[in-house]
Amino acid sequence: MRIDVIAPQDLSVEDVAAWTSLQGDGPLASPFLSPLWVQTLARVDGPDRRQARIAVLREGADAVGFLPARVSRFTAMAPGAPLCDYQGMIADRRTKADPHAIVAALGVARLDFDKLLADQSAFRPFARGVAVSQVIDLRDGYESYAADRQAAGTDILKDCAKKRRKLEREHGDIVFTAASTSQADFDQLIAWKRAQYALTGQTDIFDAGWPLDVLNTLFRSTDPAYRATLFTLHAGGKLIAAHLALCTRSIVHAWFIAHDDAFGRYSPGVVLIADVIRWAAEQDIAEIDLGPGDYRFKLSLANRTRGVVHGFVGRPSAASLVRDAAYRVREVAEALPLGPASALPGKAMRRLDLMRSL
Repeated sequence: MRIDVIAPQDLSVEDVAAWTSLQGDGPLASPFLSPLWVQTLARVDGPDRRQARIAVLREGADAVGFLPARVSRFTAMAPGAPLCDYQGMIADRRTKADPHAIVAALGVARLDFDKLLADQSAFRPFARGVAVSQVIDLRDGYESYAADRQAAGTDILKDCAKKRRKLEREHGDIVFTAASTSQADFDQLIAWKRAQYALTGQTDIFDAGWPLDVLNTLFRSTDPAYRATLFTLHAGGKLIAAHLALCTRSIVHAWFIAHDDAFGRYSPGVVLIADVIRWAAEQDIAEIDLGPGDYRFKLSLANRTRGVVHGFVGRPSAASLVRDAAYRVREVAEALPLGPASALPGKAMRRLDLMRSL
């Protein structure tokens, strides 16, 4: 098997067709694993910045696997991190991939992964921890989904309906808009997110510039098969919640959601998601991926889960030794009964990776 490393803009029409075919309709169908994701990053960032590359596995003339990555001098990571919610190799399960050979072909000492699909057997030996993404499966329609949630003992959909009615009584007509083209509402969503980052002491990813360029590019796209779709909720003519999702024809991936704090007691963000669920079912959307995280609203809304893992594949090098040492400290701390302090090494690693990616 040969491994070619190319820039996203150098993918041939045949490569894109092979990639899309390999995605199928399972977990690999995520919009973050689409060739259009890395091609968008390349268009936004230009050929001389943020080196997005694709390792293409070939058998003869046929492309049988693709692994996109952002390549720096010593390491590689998910393309578009921290915006990228999934990472993985797009290949048939029968394809025998050698992760060490891929790292060598990329010309780096180490490939870091944070949200790599857990069912990718080639990378399983290199996983150092697991997390869970929450997924809303709508393949059997809305009524079946709602009945499943009720049978699971959650009243979140009923609660959303009650809060929606209360909102309307107290603030006027409620208007849900799917695929909004309002730049003002998009800008308000970003402003809310930035205020949220400041209030909680999180890193404002938009300070780096390029993340907002990516979001704007995808929001302004007119491609119905791949774009960032804005969903909004207005009460009495006032925007109270907005949600930007990365969408294909069959998947809505929840991405950025925020609301007006003055309406917080109505949980407008969750009310908006409930409207998105109904809309998605009417559009024959297969699933809404809520992404990793154990937030209560995600656990209540999801009827399926998807495992993701974090870890790294490294060649013998100082970069690999440093990463391994960091993981060892993290694993020891997480195994000790230190309360919140047990999570500090993991938080430090994630913060460092965030700064690297930006």
